[in-house]
Amino acid sequence: MDDKKKLLLKRILGIASLIIVFGLSCLLAYYVLFKFLDLKSSESFQTFIEGYGWKGWIVALGIQFLQVFVAIIPGEFVEVGMGLAFGPIEGAILCLAGVALASALLFVLIKKWGTKLVELFIDPKKINELRFINSEKKLNTLVFLLFLIPGTPKDLLTYIVPLTRMKLSEFLCITLIARIPSVVSSTAGGALFGNGNYISGIILLLITGLISVGGICLYNFIMKKRTEKNGDKETAEH
Repeated sequence: MDDKKKLLLKRILGIASLIIVFGLSCLLAYYVLFKFLDLKSSESFQTFIEGYGWKGWIVALGIQFLQVFVAIIPGEFVEVGMGLAFGPIEGAILCLAGVALASALLFVLIKKWGTKLVELFIDPKKINELRFINSEKKLNTLVFLLFLIPGTPKDLLTYIVPLTRMKLSEFLCITLIARIPSVVSSTAGGALFGNGNYISGIILLLITGLISVGGICLYNFIMKKRTEKNGDKETAEH
């Protein structure tokens, strides 16, 4: 078998593997989402997780993994649910572990397949809007701020950052540390609901929501300034 046929076979096997993984992930995500639709209260979520016994940890990791990888399930809902079922600290650890696993897999796949893979999940216009990130001199600092600010589209950024020069070890370290405040606030809110402290839980989640709204505005401002700066730079070069 010549090199061209080997390369073609390798690509076919790679694409087939990707389709299978993506298909299974969608089916699992649909199953989990379908289960979530039956959860009428915070207590029912806790019962749902506890119903798996010691395997509840594995189920929780799977839910968080799918939330990042497929991005069908709202992230905040999962984080609050984890805090409800496992408490603020254990819930946060599970959330971050699931995020780390999904982010690492996405990073490796995107580094290998590039933009073509990202376009399967993300609108090409969004990709083009964020391409300037790779030209940032202080890339690590910008990525840390974007993942630290509440309300930013972290799932979108998880697909975009692997297209930059950043290494996997840097990406995981920076993003996981930056995610801690928002994850802990959500799991703490869930834990308060689980303990019957509904007023405190509502207040905490409302504060988190307001901060998130401010974060979205700040994110839009940063993106606008960076895009304008990048546009001026390209104009000057031409």
